[in-house]
Parts: sequence; C-alpha cells; structure tokens
Amino acid sequence: MFKKVLIANRGEIALRVIRTCKEMGIKTVAVYSTADAESLHVKFADEAVCIGPPPSNLSYLKISNIIAAAEITNADAIHPGYGFLSENARFSRICREHGIKFIGASPDMIDKMGDKATAKATMKAAGVPCVPGSDGIIDSYETAEVLAEEVGYPVMLKATAGGGGKGMRAVWKKDDLLKAWESAKQEAAASFGNDGMYMEKLIEEPRHIEIQIVGDSFGKACHLSERDCSVQRRHQKLTEETPSPFMTDELRHKMGEAAIKAAEFIAYEGAGTVEFLVDKHRNFYFMEMNTRIQVEHPITEQVIDYDLIREQILVAAGVPISGKNYLPELHSIECRINAEDPYNDFRPSPGKITTLHMPGGHGVRLDTHVYSGYTIPPNYDSMIAKLITTAQTREEAINKMKRALDEFIIEGIKTTIPFHRQLMDEPDYVAGNYTTKFMESFKMKDPA
Repeated sequence: MFKKVLIANRGEIALRVIRTCKEMGIKTVAVYSTADAESLHVKFADEAVCIGPPPSNLSYLKISNIIAAAEITNADAIHPGYGFLSENARFSRICREHGIKFIGASPDMIDKMGDKATAKATMKAAGVPCVPGSDGIIDSYETAEVLAEEVGYPVMLKATAGGGGKGMRAVWKKDDLLKAWESAKQEAAASFGNDGMYMEKLIEEPRHIEIQIVGDSFGKACHLSERDCSVQRRHQKLTEETPSPFMTDELRHKMGEAAIKAAEFIAYEGAGTVEFLVDKHRNFYFMEMNTRIQVEHPITEQVIDYDLIREQILVAAGVPISGKNYLPELHSIECRINAEDPYNDFRPSPGKITTLHMPGGHGVRLDTHVYSGYTIPPNYDSMIAKLITTAQTREEAINKMKRALDEFIIEGIKTTIPFHRQLMDEPDYVAGNYTTKFMESFKMKDPA
C-alpha cells in the first residue's frame, strides 16, 4: 500500500481524497496555488506545497511543478481527482517515468478513450451500441455534407477533443450545416488546440445516463449501477440521481453488461464511467468514457455503501476487485451548489462568504471545502459544494433535499441554492419526466 499520496487537485475533491487516505492510514500532500492558500484541503493535508500563481496553466496544470512537489515530499502516488490533469495521458506517462503511481487510468487507456472518435471506434469493436455517425474524424466539409445525408438530419457535430459542450453544434437541416461546421471548428481550435470534428445522429428527447464501473489490473471489471445526469445547462450537469426514474430492471441489466464489456475489452484499470444517451424508446448508445472519478460519485457511494476513492487506491495498489455488480438499494440525489447567480443567467459570483450554515440530519451529506470567512477565487470552476440526500424512495429523497436546501444558508455571494429549491418543486422533475432539454424551458421564478 502507498505510504504517501499527493493530491493534484483543489477544493472539495482534494479534501474528499484526503479524508479517505487518512482513514486508510496514508499520509497526504496537498498542492495549491497562491489563490488557494486558505483552502481547507491545504489545512487538512499532512503536508502542503505551493505550486504557482492563480492561473491553472501556471499551477494545477503545470506538470513539472506537481512532479517536483511529489519528489520533494517523497510521495509514491498521485491522485488527480477530476478535471485538471485527471485525463491527461502525458501526465500519467510522466508519473510512470518518475516511479510515481498515477491513481487513475494508464496513458494508453486515456489515449484510447480520451479522443471521442477513437473511443467510438473502440466501442464499436467491443460490440457496444454506438450512435450512428462518422467512423472517425471527418476530413472535409464535403465529407460532412455527404455523411449528414446518409445519417439523416438532425445531426450533431462534435469536437473530437471536446468537453463541457465546447465545439458542439446541432444541425437540423442542410442549409445550416456549413455555418455550424465552421463555427464548431473555430471554437474547438480555440478551446482545445484541435479542430478535429466527428458527426453523430442527433438523438431526440435523450437522457444522459452513465454507468459507474471499476476495473482491476487482472482484467476484471464490475459495474455499480447507473446515475441519471440529464438535468444540464449548456452541457454542464446541475443535479444527478440514482437510480434513474427512467430505468427499468431490463435496461439496467443491458446497460450494465455493455459497460462491463467496454471496460474489459480495453482491460480498464481504475474507477471510470461509461456514458450513454438513452432515447425515448429506451434504446441506448455509447457516448463517451470518463477515465477518472466523477463529480457525482457520492450518490453511488450512498446507495450501495461503497467508498469509490478507497477502491481507486486499492486497485492502483494491485488489489483485485470482488467482481460483484451492485444494484441501488436506496435513492440518492445530488445538487451541485455553484457560486453563481441563478436570477442573472447563472453569472459567476466569486467573493467572501460572510455567513455559512450547513444542513445536516439523517441522510444528508455535504461535500465542500468552503467555510465562513472563506474567499472564493474567480480563477476556477464555480462549484463550491455538493449537497446529497439519500432515502428509501425518490419522493423521500426529494423532500429531504427540500429541507436541506432550506437549511443551507450562504451569505456574501450568490449561489444556485434557490435554483435547486425551485427545481425540487418543478412538476416534471418531481414526476421524473425530464431529458437533457429540460433546462431549455426552465424559468427561474422571481424571488419573494
């Protein structure tokens, strides 16, 4: 087992990893930018190393600084969390070259699944259902035009190096294809330094349902059931739940088997997520694979009583998994609390928290790195907390979430708490009747 783990991340996920490491008797090293000097992950780690100024490219994305921090503290493993370098094959490779275990996917796995066009081709070979579309990167607009006619409108153009909705364009008719092609390529080049595009059939009324998997170094994989992540704004998830209110036992079995097939085909090692689009007829199609821990992993932990970070560390240390597939025994919902103003188009709201009261009680979990007096820097993602409620039924979990949101008081900044509170009363959400298009018709009610 590892003696010391460096967490190459910040905020709540860094604190989350530190907690599990401490429970396992593993020493921890926090890294931080100057903007995060007062963050809780810095205070609670056994050691902390400043790795640069606030900009991510000079700190949390600066591989040389992170490796230097690991070497001077004698860390024998690095946990990348999510975001930043968690799916960076070069970082995984450099860790290996320096004799430091990367608690995540191997460079080959990341290369194979990180590029969406390559991932789709790999999954086709594995026999996993895929959305009809291009076999790889489209070489020209003329090819895109022919392919769109073959697949049939509507189609979706996607950046092969994309994420967070960047470089994606829905095209409903031929007349709009050229403009969408040019703007998507420009956005992809500016965001990722790669303007490669591929095309898929646009799935109407889709739900975004992902399957949590874990694979070990012996080629064995298991699944830990699904999470429904369909409530999104600009392709960014807002709330997640498990089990999905759209799921049937038959569909859960089929999707779970497909996810295991995907993981074992590439001999995947570590925790990962196989993401699917599910249409209104409950046909499912592979979308992408995330070779890291997900933001929404706590809801899976809550419904099956399973520490996913612990499992990541054990697998990385060479411990075989049990091979058991898990089914949800409870219902759990997560609300992502962001420092944003939901009444003003979700505009970011960094600043100092002057008052903080955290909710509690049975079935309430709060993952956060903030505290009263903490200043949220403007340099990073605006998520400041994840509020999770768990109960015997979905109705009870929603009622518990309403109560917890009412208790959750943050002053000094704007947050998305009012949005989530309204969502929990929205008839279509309460009925489980939502798709990835849900937010297109959602309107915030004026504050009382």
